[in-house]
Formats: sequence, C-alpha cells, structure tokens
Amino acid sequence: MSELLQLTNLTKKYGSFLANNNVSFKLKKGEVHALVGENGAGKTTLMRMLYGMEKPSSGNIQLHGKTVSFSSPADAIKNGIGMVHQHFMVFPHFTVAENIVLGHEPKKGLFFNRRQAKADVQQLTQTYQISVDVHKKVKHCSIGEQQKIEILKVLYQGAEIIILDEPTAVLTPHEVKELLKTIRFLASQGKSIIIITHKLQEVMEVADRITVLRNGKVAGVTSKEDTNAHHLARLMVGRELKERPARIPSQGTSHLNVQNLFLKGKGQKNVLQNVSLHVSAGEIVGIAGVSGNGQSELLQTISGLVETDSGSIKLGDEDLTGRSVRERREAGIAHIPEDRYMWGASKDDTIEENALMGYQYKASYSKMGWLKRKIFKSSVEEWINEFSIKATSSKQKAGELSGGNLQKLIVARELGQNTSFLLAAEPTRGVDIGAMERIHDALIQKRNNGSAILLVSSELSEIISLSDRILVMYEGSIVGELTREEATEEKLSILMAGGTVEGDTVAETS
Repeated sequence: MSELLQLTNLTKKYGSFLANNNVSFKLKKGEVHALVGENGAGKTTLMRMLYGMEKPSSGNIQLHGKTVSFSSPADAIKNGIGMVHQHFMVFPHFTVAENIVLGHEPKKGLFFNRRQAKADVQQLTQTYQISVDVHKKVKHCSIGEQQKIEILKVLYQGAEIIILDEPTAVLTPHEVKELLKTIRFLASQGKSIIIITHKLQEVMEVADRITVLRNGKVAGVTSKEDTNAHHLARLMVGRELKERPARIPSQGTSHLNVQNLFLKGKGQKNVLQNVSLHVSAGEIVGIAGVSGNGQSELLQTISGLVETDSGSIKLGDEDLTGRSVRERREAGIAHIPEDRYMWGASKDDTIEENALMGYQYKASYSKMGWLKRKIFKSSVEEWINEFSIKATSSKQKAGELSGGNLQKLIVARELGQNTSFLLAAEPTRGVDIGAMERIHDALIQKRNNGSAILLVSSELSEIISLSDRILVMYEGSIVGELTREEATEEKLSILMAGGTVEGDTVAETS
C-alpha cells in the first residue's frame, strides 16, 4: 500500500490550551487506520483540521505528496476527503436518494433529474455492497440506515479518504457487524478509512494500523499484528487498568416492582405489552434488546417522563404510579437518560447548573428556597475531578463540552446522590475506556452498597459483565430472562431477534 496522506507536526491551540501538540499521522491507500484515545485526547480536533473545519496553528498536511491547505469542508471534499460525523446530517422528509445527491444533484435542463438520482444511487449501493432502499423516506430509516446514507453521500461526492467519527456509538450489534463488513469492503476497493473510536475490540477486528493519542500527543503507532486490546488501553490511559471491584453477593429484598405495564404508541399499537419485572436491593438487572422494542419507553414510564396507560410502579412500599418526575426523584430514583441532550442536560446552562438539575430541592443543597452554593460547588468540583471531566471551569457552558464529557457530567450527577434506585440507560455511550472503567466501577460500588439498578445498554458485553440478571425485550414484551452465568452474546442475540433459548442451545422461531 502506497502513502496517500501525511500529517506532520500538526498543532492546534485554543488560547493557552493545546488540543493537538506536534501530531504526525500517515494513511496509506486501501488502509483502515484507527485513531484511538480518551475523550479530549485530540482525535476529533485532528480530523477537523484535515477536513477543513479547523485551521492548524502550525504543521503540514500532504496529500498525494503535495502540501495542501483546506479552508472549508467543501475544499476537503473537492480533494477527495469525506467525513461521516457522529451526529448525522440528514433531512427526514427527503428520500434516501435525495439525501445522498443533495448539493450535487443531477439536472435535466434546469430541473432536478429525480430518476437519474435514483439510478445513480442504486448503482452506488451495488458497487459498494451497501444495502438500503433508495426510495424510502429518511424519517422511516433506522439509525444504521441513516449512517449508510452518510457513507453513500461521501462516496457519491468522490471521496477516496473517508473519516468515520465514533461510527458504532449508536448502532445495534447487528448494525456494527454490517458496518465493519462495509469498512473492510471499501478498503478492498482502494478506499482509505480513518476510524475514530475508543472501542478496542472493533479496532482489533477491522484496523490495519492504529495511532493512539493521549493529551493531544501521539502516544504510539502500531500495526494490529503487533498489539492487543490491553496494550492499546494502557497507551490510551497511560497506566494499567484497575481490576473491577469484587461483587458482594446480593441478599436484598425486591425494591422496584413493575406490574402489567401497558403503553400505546402511534396507531394504537402497544409499545409496552404487559411488562412486569422486579429489581432487588443490591442487584443490577440488565435489559437487552434491539433499539425500538420498548426499552426506552419502559425507562421513561418508570422515571415519570411518560405516563403509562395501565399497570403499577412501586419503589419499596411506595406506589409511584401517576407521580411526577420530581416526586419520583424525591422517592429515591436517579436516572441516567438515554438521550443526554434531550433529557439529561441544558446546553445553554453552566456545568454547575447542569450538575444541580433535579436535585436543587434536596435539603443538603437548599434551605428555605435558597441554594447552598458553596456546598454544592464543592460537590461539583469533586465530580469533575473524580470523572476527569475536561472543562475550563464549572462555569463553562455544558454545550461546549464534548459528548463524552457531557455524558460523564450526567453520570456523575446521578451517581453523586445517595439514591436507593438507579435507571441507567446507555451509561457509557460515547465515553472513552478510562471513563468507562470509572463508570462501571461506580455502578458495581452502588450495587454493593445496596442500591437497585436497572441497566439498558446496546453493548451486549457491557450488559453481560455488569448484570446479575438479564431480561430481553422484543416487540414491547419481556421474552426471556438469563442469569449472569447463563448469558452469552449468542443467546441474547437470538432472544433479541424473537428466537428462543433452551439450555445451552438456541433455536429460532419461525
């Protein structure tokens, strides 16, 4: 493979802060090169400079052996560089084909040639073996399908280098497998792929070479054959990872009791169908399922964000059915929400204000309606340090934090309270390996201290490693339960697809 791209001593300063410090990076034709590192290590900043979204403070970019400088993403696209961002930029009311050709539409005279657009995109899907219905409206597409649209978009624009920013963060296990297969095929066709990620298992599966960034500098460059996940993790965090706290055997009594929950969705179809479950004190119960099978709605009904049509929710001896979100919080429910931007934070408010949200009425933080700001500020500073939240100060706007650092803030807030029950939805989504280790340790510690935890995660490995019991949801119902000892990714995947599990064998239903 010949050298295609070379970044030499790229530096990016924001005032006195060094986001990238003399970073060098090489990419070969037909190569999959993973760029890994913790949140704030400088991965995305480096790629934003390559893509023309940021101007380097110093350093050099060479493409095909010639020095280049991009003043905008349009410049980068013209030079064969495309980027698929973590948050997709699609128009829901347009079709798949219309989204892909947008900005580069084929014309018939002065008018948009819709037939030609569909034909061009259909040919593209066949050439690169990316299966998607080009006639479908994007509002009806899954997250995985929307990502395919973004990849096809950069291919349609002629990209030879494709940057994928945290591409598997929101995908189901099946969609992850499809994406990795697509990445390998694109590389086999001569495309060069840069994948920004912290998921080392996927790195070891798909990457040819790996560059590790730590604190804005290159901590190491290696081929897949010369490394392993443990070595990469050590390079990322700059230390050996700690062993997880030992599990104390759970002897707790049932604490959360959900009985016969029903919730109607659009078109009167039940999105929750007679759901019953319990979580004991000192227990983590995981819920596995393909996105869209009722897990989100279940957590929203328990937290009070959505009112159930029928059924009951009890925490200890207290009936919470029909209670407000505030009343449920006061009863002892903490909630790490699935969507950090919609439910978990206010981007226009400060870190300090976000850390207080939902707990401003607590006696420890408030007296006769007045906030005890000195006491609370001390707690916030402690959380920032404990979870290594990269911020200029607690007065910084939450919207200025990276997605991973905002997630750490929300997790710190919800784990920072002495609650008897925790709803944890995708608690490690978008965070790096060091933060993941810290969050997992904190969840186990909370469990060991006697709290009940209901965990939802699209990462089956996370569900299996943390849970005492695992429930599987399919089409709004709980269709299976496995103990920690019984659970495997294979068994869970079959149950998630509507199959059945018998002993150590699995059989799919017709």
